[in-house]
Amino acid sequence: MIPVTVLYPNKAGARFDLNYYLNSHTPMIGKKLGSALKGITIEYGLGGGLPGSPPPFIVICDLLFDSTEAFSAAFEPHATEIMGDILNYTDSVPIVQISEVKLSR
Repeated sequence: MIPVTVLYPNKAGARFDLNYYLNSHTPMIGKKLGSALKGITIEYGLGGGLPGSPPPFIVICDLLFDSTEAFSAAFEPHATEIMGDILNYTDSVPIVQISEVKLSR
């Protein structure tokens, strides 16, 4: 399984419209990526590693694919539209990492 992880850094004054992200952006991604998208998780940051500290990320999203090729084939035709929608819900510049799951329980 290949997770494409999108992390939205939490910086002072960062804007993030969670309602838009959950109800507009995420469904649009699902439609664009189609059956290549095998699953999605969205985590909302509550705190950092120390009590009372802010979370380092506002939101972390994992998009799951069978392979990097499946991700590329699904994403590339829609990249401009998907990436262009980011400013509609945040001014935080996302960090993207493509990984390979080595252990899942």
